[in-house]
Amino acid sequence: MDFTNPLVYGVPVFIAFILFELTYSKTHGDDDLYDWKDLAASGFMGVVSAFLGPLFKVIFAIVLFEGVYELCNPLIDGVRQNFLGYESFGYVWYAWLLCMLADDFTYYWFHRANHEIRILWAAHIVHHSSDNFNLGTAVRNGWFTILYKPLFYMWMPAIGFPPEMVVVCLGIEALWQFQLHSVYVPKMGFIEKIFNTHTMHQVHHAQNVEYLDKNHGGFLNIFDKIFGTWKELDDGVDVKYGVIHSPQSYNPVVILTHEFADIWNDMKKSPKLSHKLKYIFGPPGWSHDGSTMTVKQQQALFEKQKKANPKMAFSRPN
Repeated sequence: MDFTNPLVYGVPVFIAFILFELTYSKTHGDDDLYDWKDLAASGFMGVVSAFLGPLFKVIFAIVLFEGVYELCNPLIDGVRQNFLGYESFGYVWYAWLLCMLADDFTYYWFHRANHEIRILWAAHIVHHSSDNFNLGTAVRNGWFTILYKPLFYMWMPAIGFPPEMVVVCLGIEALWQFQLHSVYVPKMGFIEKIFNTHTMHQVHHAQNVEYLDKNHGGFLNIFDKIFGTWKELDDGVDVKYGVIHSPQSYNPVVILTHEFADIWNDMKKSPKLSHKLKYIFGPPGWSHDGSTMTVKQQQALFEKQKKANPKMAFSRPN
């Protein structure tokens, strides 16, 4: 079967909704929701991503996914048989549901890895580098994530999902992720118990210490709840968006590369190879001398201080 990536139709919708939210914010007193220079930087990175995406889709979706699918699901007497011993998935409705669930599970771990492995964080931090949370930020995507994201999804064609189905589910996931970047959608009651919603994604984009590395889910929030990374938005907390060490620039090149430069500078702080590798593959914030702290270390310190003196403002160590 031939399918079209839903993102082909998503691009004009993205632009329309960004313009709508921008107009709404300016006419309803939310002048700080959008910053023109910030929007321009996000838009530029989004446009380039839109060109790079189809190029690497050809490389990965056709070469990688198709190669894995053909290798693990050979044709035997006209029927594709998975190497695990069952007939490969077709295009029946329940296969689509299973594929979407598998995609959501994979997205959770892909997204979480981007936050917990520093070299991947260097690519993903681009998306979090804006101090604004709006639909413009949704298209502020790093270009380097395109290079390794498909590697997380190889297991899906390997177990029998057709490559075209995997690509469509990836596109649907991206459409859902786009619309989450809005402050105008309130908590939605029962829906919040199942799905990853706008307020949950506000938590994800916040740099408040208690909110760091929370809510990595795609469609669903079940995997965050199972694996201990779910956090509800607290209406009593003043949310501050962005990252702790922002690039302090609207230059797309700086935004795309500043964390890689920081990794390089940190590697030079210690002559030990194990330390250099930890600066690359360890969690963001790790340091060989304790001069900076990881998210888990900061949150443990935050909880300890809150218990000792709840009224004291937390002093961020990094």
